[in-house]
Amino acid sequence: MSDSSGNLIPLRNLLNSVQSVRERVRDGEPRDSAGGFDVHHFWDTLGHTFKATSQAATKLSITYSKPPLPSAQECDALADHIQDSVLALATVYFWLPKSHGVTLRRVVRDATLEVLDGMQQLIEVILNTPLQSLTQEQLTSTAGVWASCDQFPHLPKDNQAAVLSLLATYSSVVKDAIEEMEQAQSDSQDPYSDVLEDDDLDTRGNQDTYWSEADKQLMAPCHGLMKAARACLKKLSAAVKNNGKVDTPACCAQLDDLADSTKEISPSVDDLALSLYPPMNHIAVHQNASRLSSILKKVLEITKSSHVCLEPEVSWVKFLDGAIDHNMQKVTNLADSAT
Repeated sequence: MSDSSGNLIPLRNLLNSVQSVRERVRDGEPRDSAGGFDVHHFWDTLGHTFKATSQAATKLSITYSKPPLPSAQECDALADHIQDSVLALATVYFWLPKSHGVTLRRVVRDATLEVLDGMQQLIEVILNTPLQSLTQEQLTSTAGVWASCDQFPHLPKDNQAAVLSLLATYSSVVKDAIEEMEQAQSDSQDPYSDVLEDDDLDTRGNQDTYWSEADKQLMAPCHGLMKAARACLKKLSAAVKNNGKVDTPACCAQLDDLADSTKEISPSVDDLALSLYPPMNHIAVHQNASRLSSILKKVLEITKSSHVCLEPEVSWVKFLDGAIDHNMQKVTNLADSAT
């Protein structure tokens, strides 16, 4: 596309500005708010900036949807308008102090980055697409900005809600891993039967695709550890929902600690589940079980010392702690006897 008239130069400059703003949002730190932060004003203003950015994307897309190109003056004015909306979005994001929760800030940061990514992609598409008519790629990019801006009403509005959202995601992943493992065990003695042709099954005698008796014995306590992980996330979610507070920086920080401590649970459950498929390496299984056990014990320890752990929570923390030790001891004994 020719831009000899200079009326695309403002768009190229705008693209650089959006990229620069995106980097600042990704890497920048909030300013310290000396007690002057108004949470209601923040959310109202942030909502307006999301809406304004969505409208700016619509205006940009319509302006470049058919020939002729807008004049250089129109391009300048449009680029300035979009830059103002993008800068306002980033500026308001930076109002949110860490004292209101690091987990919440990450959620808002990611939502802001998604909007900026969408705007960046839309500008690139317009710059790279010959000006004939509205292309499918331009429609898709515009819709992408709309979709990212439309997520605003669904964002958690405090750190308790942000942490609960994370815990729900982790819990869902763990639930899926456990169900897949149970399905593989109940379907057949051969967990790969559903991905092989019948002829392969008939002619195959490879014991590497079957569980030995020793494998099956080792799977039981590993399954117990995975179920303990799910129970831990479920019980912790209930405790955060019922007892979680966001009225002081200390309470927000404790919720952040809980969120950080649980983020390794679902990957560790996945690693353990994958290591249980034949041919089973008992040393690898023991290592993965030990790692999951350590992560769960740490989560329980952090839970026990946080404000979400009231008297009713103490009993399940103690019970799960004992269940983890019991299953881990079984894994250690069985893995040692098989080597």
